[in-house]
Amino acid sequence: MTKTFRMDEAQPRLLDETGQGIVGAPLDRPEGPKKVSGRAAYAADGLPPHAAHGVLVRATISQGRITSIDESSVSGMPGVLGVFHGPTMIRNPAQGMAGAAPVQPDDEVHYHGQPIALVVAESFEAARDAAQRLTVNYEAEDGVITDPARSETHEQGDPETAGDFEAAFAASEVTLDRTYTTAPHAAAAMEPHAAVAEWDGDALTLRGALQMLRFNKKELADSLGIDAEQVRILSPYIGGGFGSKLGIGPEAVAAALAARELGRPVRVVMTRQNVFDSVLRRTETSQRLRLGADKDGRLRALSHDDRVSNIRDEGFAEPVSQASQFLYGAEGLSFTQTLARISRTPTGSVRAPGEAVGMLALEQAMDELAEELGICPVELRLKNLPDKNPMTDQPFSATRLADCLRDGAEQFGWADRKPMGERREGDWYVGMGMASAARSNMLIKSAARVRLTGEGAVVETDMTDIGTGSYAILGQITAEMLGLPIAQVEVRLGDTSFPGASGSGGSFGANSAGSATFLAAKAIRQTLAGRMGCSLSELTLQDGIARGGNREVPLSELVDAELVEEASVEAGGTSESHFSSGFGAHFAEVAVHAYTGEVRVRRMLGVMAMGRILNEKTARSQAIGGMIWGLGSALTEELSHDPRTGHLATRDLANYHVPAHADVPGELKVVFLEERDDMANPIQTKGIGELGISGAGAAILNAVRNACGARVYDMPATPDRVIAAMDAADF
Repeated sequence: MTKTFRMDEAQPRLLDETGQGIVGAPLDRPEGPKKVSGRAAYAADGLPPHAAHGVLVRATISQGRITSIDESSVSGMPGVLGVFHGPTMIRNPAQGMAGAAPVQPDDEVHYHGQPIALVVAESFEAARDAAQRLTVNYEAEDGVITDPARSETHEQGDPETAGDFEAAFAASEVTLDRTYTTAPHAAAAMEPHAAVAEWDGDALTLRGALQMLRFNKKELADSLGIDAEQVRILSPYIGGGFGSKLGIGPEAVAAALAARELGRPVRVVMTRQNVFDSVLRRTETSQRLRLGADKDGRLRALSHDDRVSNIRDEGFAEPVSQASQFLYGAEGLSFTQTLARISRTPTGSVRAPGEAVGMLALEQAMDELAEELGICPVELRLKNLPDKNPMTDQPFSATRLADCLRDGAEQFGWADRKPMGERREGDWYVGMGMASAARSNMLIKSAARVRLTGEGAVVETDMTDIGTGSYAILGQITAEMLGLPIAQVEVRLGDTSFPGASGSGGSFGANSAGSATFLAAKAIRQTLAGRMGCSLSELTLQDGIARGGNREVPLSELVDAELVEEASVEAGGTSESHFSSGFGAHFAEVAVHAYTGEVRVRRMLGVMAMGRILNEKTARSQAIGGMIWGLGSALTEELSHDPRTGHLATRDLANYHVPAHADVPGELKVVFLEERDDMANPIQTKGIGELGISGAGAAILNAVRNACGARVYDMPATPDRVIAAMDAADF
């Protein structure tokens, strides 16, 4: 029986009292040896007997309809088993936590590169050849809009406001009105999207690269028109996701469709170009920031308006101003979003949706305001930190942003920062910049099962690990709660036959699946306390020994049969009474070449308050990864579309530049400040990975400004744009 816990009040800090010393320790990931030795089986590995191979066929028009697919054009080719298409095919991956089929357009084409059919053959090479030769006839529509700036079809929501922005802005002594743009981004996970589908009668088993199995199971079943109980999904190892694998994708549905028709397993692996063309991207943005302040630096008005895009029938819109709505206080606040409808690859969640691009603009605007006021950028931010969410009036559950700003400035040597353009080393201008970091924190319904025997413990949940450390932290929580060495805990993930968790996304996986694991282990502690004849508060479990009620007993002697507990956790009253967010501060030093505009990041520091740290090593890895993504957003990453057709020109990692080792500074430091958020969840944690990206790119761009006077409003700040901004600079 599952015991459900609702987060309605502040929780005691039991993990501070257990004493095993495993939670928080920088332990290695237990699956690490399998991954580096090639023994970890990813979605496309370990084919079942008699598996066939499928290759997706993609649309070559931007909008219109398919008039015919000539299967005879490939049916006679050696090894070809069939061509599959029609109303079951899905247009694009489901949005995160959709729990239902994405759009199934049948013969309609909504963007260039849309998956429209699957060719299956005895070998991958034969399937690929046939997919390229398949004859598809279209009726293309005229006047297709692929540029969001020219879209006449858009949706604009009502402004979200607090106070009177227009009056506060008009009354401000110093004002700023700037527009910033960001390019579209790709998740570009290392492992391409892949699926292997196998039917046993009416039961489907799918091995897939998917992040949210509890929802993916329903999405796949709905797409195929079957009951969710007929579907089992296995995703024990995922080679990165960053939001791109949140929902069921075309490769999974097509593989399942073909496997059912052929009566044999089918594998479909997207090429890198397929992934770029067909998997949800981050939208481009145009953002207008208006700030008003008194001469002493007190903000009076803040407005953040944005324009984003998506394809028709997709409800997702990048929450660009998410952090702007609570990071700083002002008398008048206003936020408006416009969603342009265009024919490009659909948009969806990419790591840190909202903050990743919104804070690039907000934190540059704050830097510009500090410059206008003649105030230190750190001091301007410190002057305007609210003690509650300005939009909702909720008090923050825990915040140490002021400490992050002050500690970061001291550790980075901010006092040595030179005035703009005054530090030069040969052909290089050198400067420093900083930015705040914020990422709202969530608790998503999750369940986990813990088994305890005399030999050790087992954790079971369909939670996924996309390289973030889920195997490690769930094992650490269990070992800490049950007083076991970490080697005696086995963690089993990525199987929908296990209790359903939140999945990996939104930086809520550790909060949610971790809390469910904690609660299941806590229930076992309660049983053990009863066997010891003591209260739960008196029980101590350390190093395989139970103590309580004036007794000391080996844990193995208390477990004469397997103890099993399953627990579920969900958000409750604390999410309504308080606002939970991670906070931090980023500092960067860059060098800008005076003649080429090349930017080299020399060092970065992130000081972050992220609640309880469950594993110092995996947490640091996540924060560093986020900061590197911030570097990419600021300087290198840009999806480019052909303005005539909307198709992608930058369709692989040769043309879409993710930061490489040479781009990343050798001195990249992360500092965690001690924090517990009792209102967030039972284990007092907050999300980590996405906080690392939030604000990091702005710190780099603010450093570029300090170095050479260049303020780049169209991101990324590639050398041509930096040179143009240097020419326009007046300092």
